[in-house]
Amino acid sequence: MAELRVTAVHKSFGEVRALRGVDLTVCSGSGKTTLLRCIAGFETVDAGEIRLDGHRIAALGRSVPPERRRIAVVPQEGALFPHLTVRGNVAYGLDRHSRRTGRIETVLALVGLAGFEHRMPHHLSGGQQQRVAVARALAPYPPVVLLDEPFNAPDAALRAKVRQDVRGALRVDGATVVLVTHDQAEALSIADEVAVMHDGRIVQSGPPDLVYDAPADPWVAGFVGEAVWLPAEMTGEGAHTPLGPMPVVTADGRPPSAPGRVLLRPEQIEVVPADSAAVITATVVRRDFQGHDTLLALRLTDGTPVAARIFDPASVPHALGSEVGLLVRGAARAFPSNRPEPRGGRSSRGSRAWPG
Repeated sequence: MAELRVTAVHKSFGEVRALRGVDLTVCSGSGKTTLLRCIAGFETVDAGEIRLDGHRIAALGRSVPPERRRIAVVPQEGALFPHLTVRGNVAYGLDRHSRRTGRIETVLALVGLAGFEHRMPHHLSGGQQQRVAVARALAPYPPVVLLDEPFNAPDAALRAKVRQDVRGALRVDGATVVLVTHDQAEALSIADEVAVMHDGRIVQSGPPDLVYDAPADPWVAGFVGEAVWLPAEMTGEGAHTPLGPMPVVTADGRPPSAPGRVLLRPEQIEVVPADSAAVITATVVRRDFQGHDTLLALRLTDGTPVAARIFDPASVPHALGSEVGLLVRGAARAFPSNRPEPRGGRSSRGSRAWPG
């Protein structure tokens, strides 16, 4: 796999600073599309540099043209040529020899479209058109593939199927992939490594489970998933919170001492009958049924709002206004109380995803 290295890259459009010293290494967002355009060569960088397998392809005053970078781009809309067949679209970037080697049939099979060679784009579904765009990008064996929010099918099941099929095809072909997406669940499920961008900077990167379970700061915590925030008095052994005492972990591994707040994920809060022993009582104020699980909005007796995710709705009655008991599983993540309040936002080695 190719190594793509971005070092201290800046990019401004007039007074708008889209990128502010971005550092990133991808082996094999917020500014995310701008960064992709700089990597592809569609925009020049104002400072910093971009290297591909050690070769500098972008720096201030020096830029390798896009057509010489051998970086494939799959835009949001796919951008197929409407007057060409599927085969014609995939063959567009290949020379005559490559067109006769079976590469077209190979990449179409990789994306699950074997036998579709003679279809026209308007005879394909949206998901099929996206697969053709990926096959066209893969056909000339590019070392790097850039995907700019390509999984935009309105049907959730179709979207999930397309992205998993495309992920499998990219893995088989051995390409280094950079994906940008606004969909946090998509980033966490498809990427080997996630980089979270905010205000033109990458504020955290790492494996998806690490970014979700150990966010670098409150903004990231609230950005990549539902967050339950509780005020806390820290002790040497943990924290006292409205949900009772609980063990805590910190970003630096040191025991917290000053007053602060702790983060829990809704799936860490277990809902049990209200008359159970040693539980905190809460009232159900909202119920969001999501098919595979249900998210309960709850209010503690002191007014503190919390949320719990349950996977077996029949296990405990949870009608609106009913009382339930709560237990906490696992450790909370502690943050100092002087850190910025988390705000709502839009949240890959083989592939890297930028939610942002």
